[in-house]
Amino acid sequence: MAAPARKVLTGARVVLPSGTVEDGELVIDGAHIGGSAPSAGQEPESERWDLSGHWIVPGFVDLHNHGGGGASFTSGTVDDVLTGIATHRAHGTTTLVASTVTGEMEFLTARAGLLSELTEQGDLAGIHFEGPFISPCRKGAHSEALLRDPHPADVAALLDASRGAARMVTLATELPGGLDSVRLLADRGVIAAVGHTDATYEQTVEAIDAGATVATHLFNAMPPLGHRAPGPIAALLEDERVTVELINDGTHLHPAALELAFHRAGADRVAFITDAMDAAGFGDGRYLLGPLEVDVVDGVARLVEGGSIAGSTLTLDRAFRRAALVDKLPVGQIVRALSANPARLLGLDHRIGSLEPGKDADLVVLDEGFEVKGVLRRGDWVVAPQVAAAA
Repeated sequence: MAAPARKVLTGARVVLPSGTVEDGELVIDGAHIGGSAPSAGQEPESERWDLSGHWIVPGFVDLHNHGGGGASFTSGTVDDVLTGIATHRAHGTTTLVASTVTGEMEFLTARAGLLSELTEQGDLAGIHFEGPFISPCRKGAHSEALLRDPHPADVAALLDASRGAARMVTLATELPGGLDSVRLLADRGVIAAVGHTDATYEQTVEAIDAGATVATHLFNAMPPLGHRAPGPIAALLEDERVTVELINDGTHLHPAALELAFHRAGADRVAFITDAMDAAGFGDGRYLLGPLEVDVVDGVARLVEGGSIAGSTLTLDRAFRRAALVDKLPVGQIVRALSANPARLLGLDHRIGSLEPGKDADLVVLDEGFEVKGVLRRGDWVVAPQVAAAA
């Protein structure tokens, strides 16, 4: 496949690690971000895109995503998974980890094989196993009949089936085998995430000391913060070794909870995620999340039986827009939560997560209202800006 043409993007507010450059200029050399712009007349084949009145930010990185566009990562075919990936790319997510839900071990190992192939092809950044090693007390939209304790042998079986594509496993670390499984994951370079847990504060501290480094959708599917029994939330927020996932859709979190997380953890320890299911970018209706039926009404997904929230219909551009317009967060902090921080967690920050020379040409063009107007992935337009390009 021929490398994309050199592109010079001009006139936008460009969000760099060092700050925002007004009326900036960004050079794309093939599939990577280039250095300085060519002098006039030296590169006649370059495309120049005038993006005045727009923002240019790094491509979004989603650590926790179950599907979209009507397609499921948890049970769909290869084509279904590709449909979900394409849906989220159109909303600015240029790097995506596919999340599973609780199922039989045989099914999950087979699923790991399919998703690992797409990881090897570069369509996915890896696999996140959410369940079956979670607490029945905090199961959320997971089948209780299929839950199991996190015995290290079972965790290792999923990692082996993933052929190096496993990036994260969510565990209720207080369950039998939980701490040993955290140590196993840390030894094998896989993120151990505390989530769907009924752990105490003290048990959560033990898990962090054993190697857990992520809080799966903080505040959700765990005991609430208490003044005598602070539970896992306090332990996860206070420890500098932990990055906390947040679902900023206006349903999973009150704005005050989001503000608390940013205030206590700091912008370098927050990762916005979608926890999206099939309906993301698709619409209301009835869906399956694993073996469980889900009704989506007005964009909110809930189990048919019991009414528990069942993932989200969020896309990361909406999370960005809400963070900017409702939560009033600085754009630089939002970019860290959507791009730099998750890229670092995945060990991919040498390639993605910020707009720097030599990194992959993954970026999002936003208008003044933070609506997506362009998406570039590895130098190719997924969504081309509706402005004239001059050679």
